[in-house]
Amino acid sequence: MRKAVLAALVLAGSAGNALALSDEIQVYTGDVAPPGVFNLTWHNNYTFDGLKTPDFPAGLVDHHSLSGVTEWAYGVTPWFEAGLYLPLYAVSSNRGAQLNGFKLRTLFVNPDNSTSNFYYGVNFEFSYNSRHWDADRMTGEIRPILGYRGDNWSLTFNPILDNSYHGFSRLDFAPATRLDYTLAKGWTVAAEEYDDFGELRGFLPRDQQSHQLYAVIDHDAGPISIEAGLGFGLTPGSDRLTAKLILSSDLNGDSGLFR
Repeated sequence: MRKAVLAALVLAGSAGNALALSDEIQVYTGDVAPPGVFNLTWHNNYTFDGLKTPDFPAGLVDHHSLSGVTEWAYGVTPWFEAGLYLPLYAVSSNRGAQLNGFKLRTLFVNPDNSTSNFYYGVNFEFSYNSRHWDADRMTGEIRPILGYRGDNWSLTFNPILDNSYHGFSRLDFAPATRLDYTLAKGWTVAAEEYDDFGELRGFLPRDQQSHQLYAVIDHDAGPISIEAGLGFGLTPGSDRLTAKLILSSDLNGDSGLFR
């Protein structure tokens, strides 16, 4: 496992710059597909009221834009899951329908994640981007996972570092946090916060940082799990109102769609 993590660190590289318009709005809790099981997660996000200026010349505008991706994952071992994001897509208010590239993912967790009170892991991503999606052709992500689970609640923190291979000081600090509570079997409510402070060499002024607070509800029953949420911007540098919808299912195995 140590060798695999080191190899993924090399793949992930360093440095970065986060995007306001995102294909994936999710806090990682360390859940992985069982060994030998394929999983499909479909992410969709729509910005009802967002930033009207692109992050860089020829970039996409957040306002009235849809973005998403289908995420294919495979459980390799009880502590390792491999993933492919394809296709990444967007329908933006300034450029219409677009394909945005693809991503590779490696996720490492503690093997007894689902039953541990304290759980942890790390996720690495490598992205190949279209020019309208990111100013850098190749970027990545380093996402540590730290969490604690009580009887009916859990708290998870992802201190994410986004990167674009320009040096350690230009890693972009974009943490995500989730506090959830189980109402009944199969039903969970959560508060999630997604932040982007800017590069490590110097955080952005407060009004230019992105901070969004999401109200989320999860329903996990039957072959398809559903996560839906509304996000509210807390600073002028944030999109004011964004909706997310995540559908997930194992494709094979005991609880899969095609078992």
